[in-house]
Amino acid sequence: MSEAASLPAVQARIGDSEFDRDTAVTRRETGVYDIDLSAGWTIISAVNGGYLLAVLGRALADALPHADPFTISAHYLTASHPGPAVVRTDVVRSGRTLSTGTASLFQYDDAGREVERIRVLASYGDLDALPDDVRTTAVPPVIPPMDQCFGPEDGPAPVPGSSAITDRLMLKLDPATLGWALGAPSGKGEMRSWFGLADGRDADPLSLLLAVDALPPTAFELGLSGWVPTVELTVHVRSRPAPGPLRVSITTRNLAGGFLEEDAEVWDSADRLVAQSRQLARARLA
Repeated sequence: MSEAASLPAVQARIGDSEFDRDTAVTRRETGVYDIDLSAGWTIISAVNGGYLLAVLGRALADALPHADPFTISAHYLTASHPGPAVVRTDVVRSGRTLSTGTASLFQYDDAGREVERIRVLASYGDLDALPDDVRTTAVPPVIPPMDQCFGPEDGPAPVPGSSAITDRLMLKLDPATLGWALGAPSGKGEMRSWFGLADGRDADPLSLLLAVDALPPTAFELGLSGWVPTVELTVHVRSRPAPGPLRVSITTRNLAGGFLEEDAEVWDSADRLVAQSRQLARARLA
C-alpha cells in the first residue's frame, strides 16, 4: 500500500519530534517524574486522554525493566490542564518476560495541593521478542485512499484554541463516517481514519496510546454533540508498527444510561493489527 503522496513533507524521527518532546518526563528521583503538559494537545481546555496516557506510558517505560507497553489501563479521575504535573510510579512486579507497574499523574489546585488526574496499571515487555505466528479472524478496515478522505483542514475554521491537537495530527477521515459534519449523522456509531503525526514521525508503541483516542468521538455519528469525556481506557499493544500511516477504526455498539463504549483497532502499513483498545466514555445527552 502506498500513500506517500499524502504524507507530511517534514519527516521527524522517533525520539526527535514534537510528540517526543511534549511527552518527555524528567526524573526527579526514583519513581517520580516532572512534566509540563503541553497546550498543543488540548481539545477546548482539556488535555487529550491519549496524549496523557502516552506521558504516563513514557514514565513507566523508564521506571520498569521492560520498555514496551503490552497492556495499560487508565482511569481518568479529574480533567487535566496544560501546565506542571508530576507522575509517581511504583514497580509492582519484575519478571523475565513481563513487568507490571502503576502510575498516577497529579496536578495542583489553587491552594497548591496535589490533585490526582489519572491512575494507571500496566504490564510491559519486549515486543521484539514475541513470536511472529498470527492466527486471527480480524481484517483491516476498508478506508478510501487518503486523497478521497477529509481532514480538519477541509471543514470550517475551528474556534481559535478549541482543538489545538488537530494541528499536531494527520487525520484523513473516511467520508462514510462524516455524516455528523454535514448535519446528517448515520446513527451507526463508527469512525474510521488514516492517522499519523503532522511532522511525519513514524508510529511506535507509545504513539499507539495516542492513536486510539485521537479521532472524533463515535457519539457524533450517533447524533450527539459536545465533549465525550473518557472514564476508563484500556489499550493492548500487539506489535511494533511498520513505518507509514496507520488506519484506525472505532466502533460503538451500545449507548445506555449516558455512557458508551468505544472499541478501537489500529492497523499498520503492513496490514497488521498493532493495537486494540476499549474505553468507557460519558455521553452528553442534552
